Amino acid sequence: MSARAHTRRDPADRTEPAAVEIQLPWWAIALPAVAFAALLLLILNPADAHAASSEPVVTHLLERVRAVLATI
Repeated sequence: MSARAHTRRDPADRTEPAAVEIQLPWWAIALPAVAFAALLLLILNPADAHAASSEPVVTHLLERVRAVLATI
């Protein structure tokens, strides 16, 4: 009687995908949850969210571009 030869199968020959376990650190879940809760509180109580009182930078920049183009 001859002994059976055990051959190893190539992992690339698998027909079913291998399970991959991913472990996230605790802060990868906690920080987005805290940020979501803070934004939700701001939406629920908009009196606490104060807008900037100064003129937006984009508007100021566009006015300068318009002034420069007007002089050409």
